[in-house]
Amino acid sequence: MNSSFKLIRTQLGRRSRQFRELWKSEGPTGIIDRSRRAAAGWLAPKDAILPVRRADVLAADFSRSFEPPFPEQLPDHPLIVNWVTTPPSRGSGGHTTLFRIIRYLEANGYKNRVYFYDVYGGDHQYYVSIVRGYYGFYGSIANVDDGMEDAHIVVATGWPTAYPVFNSRCGGKRFYFVQDFEPHFYPAGALSVLAENTYRMGFHAITIGQCFSHKLRAEFGMRVDSFEYGCDTSRYCRLPDVKRTGIVFYARPEAPRRGVELGLMALEVFADRHPEIDIHLYGAKMDKQAFRCINHGRVSTEKLNDIYNRCFAGLSLSMTNVSLVAYEMLAAGCIPVANETVNIRTDLKSPFVRYAIPEPSALASELEAVVLTKDFESLSRAAATSVSSVKWADAGAAVDTILRRALGVTADTPRASGATV
Repeated sequence: MNSSFKLIRTQLGRRSRQFRELWKSEGPTGIIDRSRRAAAGWLAPKDAILPVRRADVLAADFSRSFEPPFPEQLPDHPLIVNWVTTPPSRGSGGHTTLFRIIRYLEANGYKNRVYFYDVYGGDHQYYVSIVRGYYGFYGSIANVDDGMEDAHIVVATGWPTAYPVFNSRCGGKRFYFVQDFEPHFYPAGALSVLAENTYRMGFHAITIGQCFSHKLRAEFGMRVDSFEYGCDTSRYCRLPDVKRTGIVFYARPEAPRRGVELGLMALEVFADRHPEIDIHLYGAKMDKQAFRCINHGRVSTEKLNDIYNRCFAGLSLSMTNVSLVAYEMLAAGCIPVANETVNIRTDLKSPFVRYAIPEPSALASELEAVVLTKDFESLSRAAATSVSSVKWADAGAAVDTILRRALGVTADTPRASGATV
């Protein structure tokens, strides 16, 4: 009993001293945040829901290859594509790119079907309404768990969706729409390996940009074709008579690859040097920061273009591939400051982008250099002009060519006119 009493006294003393130190360094907000995190960890189930079903992983036997049949391409009939995707939320960058390509193909003679792969048991009709109302696709939408009809083309669009595509016995050549190197989304472990294994499934990869194409060929033996990034200059553009007074940062804490913590530290350094410059945050509603800022949270495209037009520079961080926001900023005459990596430079070749090593002071210095640029208006106009010809229609046309070439389908296969994305 005496030893137990001493242990309790020791623990109480330790915790009380810790409490006093935290109160001095972080204040009541820090204490509350730590308590909430501890409670969340205690209440959370120990077995998290995986992004892919265990049954789908177990069914994917790589030693037993399956060669899907290719349905006959009939004269005066369109090519049919099955797209397998996770249910989208509004504003998802990956889904935005995906549905731009789908809409282009739909307008150019393809018949597209969308199949949801949903491990979380969401409301199917709710996500259908998002695809219809937000992403503008009005074709067939079903659940991949109910099976897929035969098609000429079957496309996985993210690593969890590759498993049901691999396991499916429907007809159609298999493709993999690759927008990032997804094993890097996770620490080294089971999930990173399960994601990496999808590049060993024998699919034909279609990558946006070139930054991972060599890796997929060299390390996984994939056949790879690529298309270039587009920019929606009908929505992102320079506005007349808007005064620039700030800088902007795309902050999404739920996406670690976007380097939010690093970006906020860089902004803190910048704010200390230039307290007169407004700092805009968007993407997610952030907690109070150590510097003065305007916290927009999630915004509409129109509002975002207005924010870009009020800023000299934007911090565009990504630890994997290029973030589309860099192109959007350029179109609005806002100069992107990006982290210096080979992957980013491979697909973001604009001479108007400023690069810095991913270190707070270096990033802050590049932001400062842009803000202090003499004749910034000339620089801004030139930056916007540099992306005026970068169209998503060109990206859609490139994917169209890749698919037809891979299938050996002639260019005169029926297609509609009036392509838009």
